[in-house]
Amino acid sequence: EHNTEQIYNEIAYPLVEGVTEGYNGTIFAYGQTGSGKSFTMQGIVDPSTQKGIIPRAFEHIFESIQCAENAKFLVRASYLEIYNEDIRDLLGADTKQKLE
Repeated sequence: EHNTEQIYNEIAYPLVEGVTEGYNGTIFAYGQTGSGKSFTMQGIVDPSTQKGIIPRAFEHIFESIQCAENAKFLVRASYLEIYNEDIRDLLGADTKQKLE
């Protein structure tokens, strides 16, 4: 019954805040096929309340970087899919390529 904005604010926001302070963070979506994991992570652009966790996290991180002074940042992200014991990086150049 929650929209992705509420999920982000309650669950992911504190984790991403920690990332902006230098900690590693992982958001793990687990569940049956068709249960809404991809929608929750990716979302849709319109209405903006349904943007997913990933675009919200990217906005949050890059806004924090813009506000930071006298600091350097290295941002690295992966979006892994594990399905039938095959692992793929959905942000990689070839999303069909299996990872070891």
